[in-house]
Amino acid sequence: TLNHQARVADEAGYTQLAENLRRAAELTHMSNEDILDIYNILRPRRTSYTAMIELADRLDNEHKAPLTASLVREAAEIYLQRGIVKNTT
Repeated sequence: TLNHQARVADEAGYTQLAENLRRAAELTHMSNEDILDIYNILRPRRTSYTAMIELADRLDNEHKAPLTASLVREAAEIYLQRGIVKNTT
């Protein structure tokens, strides 16, 4: 359903909404614990760059969620640039 809604959003020109829906579709197969882990790791100043990259790798390799993994990697780089990770290790 989410992927169908993403196609409709794309066709209507709502590309960002479509991407959000595709990422949401990737998350539907994950446990609540995994979702909470993602949430906690994405909280600024409460995680490390390394933890974010490790999360992205898990999303890619274990959960087959490449769009979400890409978002986490992008966030990790931005957090690092803005100095909002706990540390860089």
